[in-house]
Amino acid sequence: MKVLFAASEAVPFIKTGGLADVAGSLPPALKGQRVDIRVVIPLYSSIKEEYKSKMEKVAEYYVDLGWRRQYVGVLSHIHNGVTYYFLDNEFYLKRDGLYGYFDDGERFTWFSKAVALLGKHIDFKPDVIHSNDWHCALVNLYVKDFALGDQWFHDIKTVYTIHNLKYQGTFAPVMMGEIMGVSENYFHEDGIKFFDSVNFLKAGIVYSDAFTTVSERYADEMKYPYFGEQLDGIIRKHQNKLTGILNGIDYNEYNPGKDPHIAVNYDLRSVKRKKENKAALQKKFGLPVDEDVPLIAMVTRLVDMKGLDLIAHIFDELLSEDLQFVVLGTGEKKYEDMFKYFQSKYPDKVSARIYFNEAEAHEIYASADMFLMPSQFEPCGISQMISLRYGTVPIVREVGGLKDTVINFDKSTNKGNGFTFANYNAHDMLFKIKEALEIYKDKDIWKEIVKNGMKSKSDWSESSKKYKSLYESLIK
Repeated sequence: MKVLFAASEAVPFIKTGGLADVAGSLPPALKGQRVDIRVVIPLYSSIKEEYKSKMEKVAEYYVDLGWRRQYVGVLSHIHNGVTYYFLDNEFYLKRDGLYGYFDDGERFTWFSKAVALLGKHIDFKPDVIHSNDWHCALVNLYVKDFALGDQWFHDIKTVYTIHNLKYQGTFAPVMMGEIMGVSENYFHEDGIKFFDSVNFLKAGIVYSDAFTTVSERYADEMKYPYFGEQLDGIIRKHQNKLTGILNGIDYNEYNPGKDPHIAVNYDLRSVKRKKENKAALQKKFGLPVDEDVPLIAMVTRLVDMKGLDLIAHIFDELLSEDLQFVVLGTGEKKYEDMFKYFQSKYPDKVSARIYFNEAEAHEIYASADMFLMPSQFEPCGISQMISLRYGTVPIVREVGGLKDTVINFDKSTNKGNGFTFANYNAHDMLFKIKEALEIYKDKDIWKEIVKNGMKSKSDWSESSKKYKSLYESLIK
């Protein structure tokens, strides 16, 4: 079985979010399931030279975007046993960042159309093209559209994965003729029309043969208006082809036993050494070194969806407790300023790292006692899985993938790997944090929760089997 996996980013080459982690770790897992899977991403100018120098040019061709005829260079590189293709066009990709440009609609139309045509130019005809998020969503429409006049596309099936329904890629309808080059027959309520705009993500839902999202819980949630981002109706209409498949993490990348970024390596049998990482982090971040003071952490984008308004509401009350709090990330200025303010107010309790650094993220996962994720919504979440892997106890809201991966600790049975609360309410969150702080005082019970978390299974072994099964169901 041959699969072409299309994404707008992938580790280790380029990353802005969790999609890159998936595109870097799911394909090798599928390769292990004996799937001939190859990955395609844009060749951004910001990809490091250490990777570019290893790439080999394998093809070039052109795609038509309205009246434009745009170049596509194809470079190839094998990483972790998986072949990666990088599509090159300096007009679209020689820029400082990945997203946020005025012509993003055109840029990712170019990429989607180039992906759909790629197999014809590299002697690789996929049985399935698996695209991700709005940046690649038009692949699904193009495969269907090309099949109307080209036999080569008739037996290619498409799978589309939504990583976050909030980001949809909506553009003016003039895109259809001037850029996309497709018939206005697609512009209707059951097609890509979204109010008075073209919606790329909706195209993925409507024109894919199957679409997935990144947890079972989120697959149910997105059918309802609260989570559906105004697409719940079209999702319900196509729910017969929707599957929720939980993301995993790369156990080689996130392994406290071998992690080069942390001060002291440890595993389940030597978890007591975790406290040495805590001491090293406290010293590095300017906090009093004290192994008995519970350390709560967040590694996150500082945006509304992450539940930061709940933290703002009760932070003074929370910081009256004997604890320390570390946050790493960037985002909305109001939240960046909030954490800077609380750091100045409570210098012995709060360390606000208003930037992102991958190595420091690993240090925090390995050092903290608790990891807080009070999200408004969370399609899957990666941080809670990493926390469990590192023996850091998650405190999460029961939503999306957080609900699927974190089991609330039950004192009567000593079962559970974290702490959960249901309502999006600041004091419900505070109550749960205080419960965790109280249990933390009992070192024997806390050790059991930590071990339960480290025994949790969050790799790609089961989820990759589900993707393979989905692919097989389409090409029978």
